[in-house]
Amino acid sequence: MKTQIRNSYALAATALIAAMGTAASADIADYSQDFEALDMNSPTALGDDGWLVGANVFDPGGNFLYNYFAFPAPNGGAAFSAIANGQGGPAQGAQQLSVYNDYNNADHGVGNLIEANVFREYIVGASDVGSTKTFSFDAKLGNLEGGSSAVAFIKTLDQNNGFALTNFVTIDMTNTSTEWTSYSMDLAIDASLEGQIFQIGFFSVASNFEGSGVFYDNINLVPAPASVMLLGGFSVMGLRRRR
Repeated sequence: MKTQIRNSYALAATALIAAMGTAASADIADYSQDFEALDMNSPTALGDDGWLVGANVFDPGGNFLYNYFAFPAPNGGAAFSAIANGQGGPAQGAQQLSVYNDYNNADHGVGNLIEANVFREYIVGASDVGSTKTFSFDAKLGNLEGGSSAVAFIKTLDQNNGFALTNFVTIDMTNTSTEWTSYSMDLAIDASLEGQIFQIGFFSVASNFEGSGVFYDNINLVPAPASVMLLGGFSVMGLRRRR
């Protein structure tokens, strides 16, 4: 079932991006966030920091139904994301990012599958070509339960070719530990990607209002070390797949 969902996601990429109403940042800027300086009492804290949300909806067989993209990420409430506290270890500090499903969507109640995305978006610039980007983060399992699943990703989409999905690098977070664990993935940026959309983020797939929460912290998007670049942009824990 989860494979069907991810294949349907790729097929739905055109509709997904066409529905997005926000402009991406130019070039892939370095980013580092430990969430300590964000105001956890502000409902716009995550959106103000550049995080976006949106969802794809599938029937129980994994067939794409519709989507809604993209909106500034909320901080708190029943949908998508919140700044949490009290979940960190010594390396995570007082505040963390909680990513979960869109429980405001009533289609949970009819058994449809909601893929809720929380992400950041850029446009690949000429200065990015030839570099390898590393997306790293810490993660800890939250209240994910039942048939819910969770994924971290790097994604590129070609705006000049029907928003085709050109890279989809993933780490399955469904079975991450209840102890904080560090992860990273890499993507080499070649000339064919210039002008394309580049995204990093997390999504959960859930139905029937089952729990789907995963905590994230110490998020970094930086150029990969030279040793990784020599290996062609692959990381130990990431998987690069071109379509």
